[in-house]
Amino acid sequence: GHCRLLCKPSALAQHLVRSLGRSAALRGGRWPWPRWPQLQMLWQLLQPPEPEPVVARELLQLPDAGLVALDWLVGPWGAAGGGGGLCSPVLLLIPNAAGKVTGGLLQLGLRALERGFVPVIFNRRGHNGCPLTTPRLQPFGDPGDLREAVTYLRCRHPSASLLAVSEGSGSGLLLAYLGESGSSSRLAAAACLSPVFRGRDWFEAGMPWLYEWPLLLHLKQGLSRYAGALAEVVDMDRLLGSRSLRELEETLFCRTRSRPTSWESYWERNEPLRDADEAAVPVLCLCSADDPVRGPPGQSLPRELFRSSPYFFLLLTPLGGHCGFPRRGPGRCWAHEAVLEYFRAMAEFLRTEERRKGLPRPR
Repeated sequence: GHCRLLCKPSALAQHLVRSLGRSAALRGGRWPWPRWPQLQMLWQLLQPPEPEPVVARELLQLPDAGLVALDWLVGPWGAAGGGGGLCSPVLLLIPNAAGKVTGGLLQLGLRALERGFVPVIFNRRGHNGCPLTTPRLQPFGDPGDLREAVTYLRCRHPSASLLAVSEGSGSGLLLAYLGESGSSSRLAAAACLSPVFRGRDWFEAGMPWLYEWPLLLHLKQGLSRYAGALAEVVDMDRLLGSRSLRELEETLFCRTRSRPTSWESYWERNEPLRDADEAAVPVLCLCSADDPVRGPPGQSLPRELFRSSPYFFLLLTPLGGHCGFPRRGPGRCWAHEAVLEYFRAMAEFLRTEERRKGLPRPR
């Protein structure tokens, strides 16, 4: 499929090249209209998963009494059909920054469930029906709530490998967490589908209206449910009258009544790659050169990061749109198969290294 793997040469990189090169996902059939990225994006956002998944929700209380929701995918067969064993790898799914759980993300969860993973969706405060118990939402690149969720998952599944995959703008949260946590992230590997690497540039450049307006309406609809509580800290008239994602983000997190801050200061604390040099977990970023949301690859892809860091891998494809990567046949998205193959290859590489070095497996 004319994919290229951009990374720093290493034994792990060679192993990934061999594994992904053998993968049928990168040689599968293509979509009938490969050069219409906007149509691919709509197809990915609107297409429901097949079959419809069954989800079991769990609310996790945070130290400040806030709540995040963990949605466990138990398959279309009910609670008795999914979940895996105690040692099955746990796959944490992170939706985009607007909290929209797309059909593509659910489809990835179902494919992972079929392969023996235990998939669970992380929902931020106030997103996707999660109750907002404090007048505080999660900024774009603040990994504090995600860290609490990862700690809980590690305690609940102490003997399982913990993996994470993010979609679109939600990758800003995962990348910030990996950089800030370093070697203490508790993750074995991570992957990002069509990630947004430079948050401030992305908000300032804007996006095609076909993508921005539905997300803006989705966010406003969710925020309007908590208008009374949020009115204590933000100007709700200005918030609900926002005409762009940047205006909404600035009103929600910079022009607060209690702790106003500048747009520049906000991004000093929330840029996804601000601590990328500290990341110590292998990360596969699957990007398309024709992504209409992320922006032109020359300005939006941090190629130097992939050339210099041994932990970052860029799988770049010429066509695929934003989180689309369509193909004919079952699965519909070849990127999902590539991500699951990447996780399998990572586990195989780590087992080989442990045997070679005679290291005990971590408890």
